[in-house]
Amino acid sequence: MSQLWQKTWKSLLIEWYWPPVVLIFMPCLQQHFADVVLSEEFLNLGIEQVCSLISSDKLTISSEEKVFEAVIAWVNHDKDVRQEFMARLMEHVRLPLLPREYLVQRVEEEALVKNSSACKDYLIEAMKYHLLPTEQRILMKSVRTRLRTPMNLPKLMVVVGGQAPKAIRSVECYDFKEERWHQVAELPSRRCRAGMVYMAGLVFAVGGFNGSLRVRTVDSYDPVKDQWTSVANMRDRRSTLGAAVLNGLLYAVGGFDGSTGLSSVEAYNIKSNEWFHVAPMNTRRSSVGVGVVGGLLYAVGGYDGASRQCLSTVECYNATTNEWTYIAEMSTRRSGAGVGVLNNLLYAVGGHDGPLVRKSVEVYDPTTNAWRQVADMNMCRRNAGVCAVNGLLYVVGGDDGSCNLASVEYYNPTTDKWTVVSSCMSTGRSYAGVTVIDKPL
Repeated sequence: MSQLWQKTWKSLLIEWYWPPVVLIFMPCLQQHFADVVLSEEFLNLGIEQVCSLISSDKLTISSEEKVFEAVIAWVNHDKDVRQEFMARLMEHVRLPLLPREYLVQRVEEEALVKNSSACKDYLIEAMKYHLLPTEQRILMKSVRTRLRTPMNLPKLMVVVGGQAPKAIRSVECYDFKEERWHQVAELPSRRCRAGMVYMAGLVFAVGGFNGSLRVRTVDSYDPVKDQWTSVANMRDRRSTLGAAVLNGLLYAVGGFDGSTGLSSVEAYNIKSNEWFHVAPMNTRRSSVGVGVVGGLLYAVGGYDGASRQCLSTVECYNATTNEWTYIAEMSTRRSGAGVGVLNNLLYAVGGHDGPLVRKSVEVYDPTTNAWRQVADMNMCRRNAGVCAVNGLLYVVGGDDGSCNLASVEYYNPTTDKWTVVSSCMSTGRSYAGVTVIDKPL
């Protein structure tokens, strides 16, 4: 049995039909659900196995969107045979927990949902839930309105490369439980001003600046192996870009190619190891911040290079229509702002407007299409990394206009207060990539 513990979750999926494997390793599959559903092995599971997995309260997911998209991917893998299972599968998708915009723009427009009366009933149930006042929603009890309760898995914050003051290879991790930093495998080459995401169990460092050139290269880091590997290059050179994951694709947004700010956007398919262009933004944006809320990709502020002014404008991308649309502007111009998502809200943190480096923070609510101010950070920061974990928003490093910062602080939305973390990075750095990963077991 000890050898079984060493098997990857991919091999567990292959051996699903052996009951002891399911009993012993189901927690592993639940923990790595976001990675599992991107695999070919998941697509080859039977209906009983898929239902067993997606019905679990213990799934570790950032949003119920992951479950819906997994269902659609599984059915489409053998559509003629599997579409008859849609109602049975959607019974286990907790649609009321999804943002209203996602329900309208994604779920309602999905052909597999449109073609099933039972699925449409589940969608109507979800819309009714959203129409109820918050205090009355508790009365609408069902499996689909119950929050999932995943195991409280330990997390690590990974800080990759950056400018200190030149581009560096250093990578360090912060262990939230142990409250300490440690070094991990260095980047294969110097890299700052890159995009950074965590997808399919890997950390991706996208584009950036190596100290001499803006690059198209992309490296992925495997936390289990503590090893970096190169993947397909982007189509365009990009530094000071934004990077985010939407519907299982990695998006590289805007940036600077060495001569001009970019409006172009491209996406990476991890299965085919290929990049392809999607619709460009309405505005050229370098030093742009990005985030995903409710199935939409937001591009926040930046610098367009033409007006010689930092931007207060914000636009969002709908992957279904392949269109960018302007939304409400921020209250202030911000280039090099840190952008993060917490509790379905989009935060724009710090940044600068010309020589003025900001400590102010504002938050966008997609349900009202409005920005509002929240408490200022303790320090002025631009070009800092931002990530959300355990209900808190962390801001990492950056510079204050005169020097690179090694400090980290976090925002608690319940108290509307910022707190400086007692343990600093070993290296002060700006333009670093920052993301949160599951701690390797």
